[in-house]
Amino acid sequence: MPIVLLHLFTFTSIQAQSKNVLENEQIRFQRMVAKDTSGLSIMLGDDLLYIHSNGHKETKAEHLKAVGSGTITYLEMKPVGQPALRKFHKTAYTFGELNVRGIVNGNPFDIVLHYSALYKKQRGRWILLNWQSTKIK
Repeated sequence: MPIVLLHLFTFTSIQAQSKNVLENEQIRFQRMVAKDTSGLSIMLGDDLLYIHSNGHKETKAEHLKAVGSGTITYLEMKPVGQPALRKFHKTAYTFGELNVRGIVNGNPFDIVLHYSALYKKQRGRWILLNWQSTKIK
């Protein structure tokens, strides 16, 4: 009986951690839409590499500046289906499809992306280290 309880506890713990990573990702999307750069900043690694679907690369500072200044304005970031997750100890990899509406340099866009994101758990939080997306629609 103790082995079964331990296995059940471990499975439940893994499910909770997985949900935590995906919920964290949704909160990050919400903060990007809200231009909440202070809230967004604590979710990003200092050595962040953010690669947009057009190939444009940004550091953490560049990404926060673009979001905060309105160079890019996100109006909506909505997952298409359920994002997938792979977790390895204190590292998590998410991937999925995302509908993104916004304005970049005054030009509106409405696209669907394939994305992948790499997170690392630091001080009890999931921190984004790398984002890469590809436009599919």
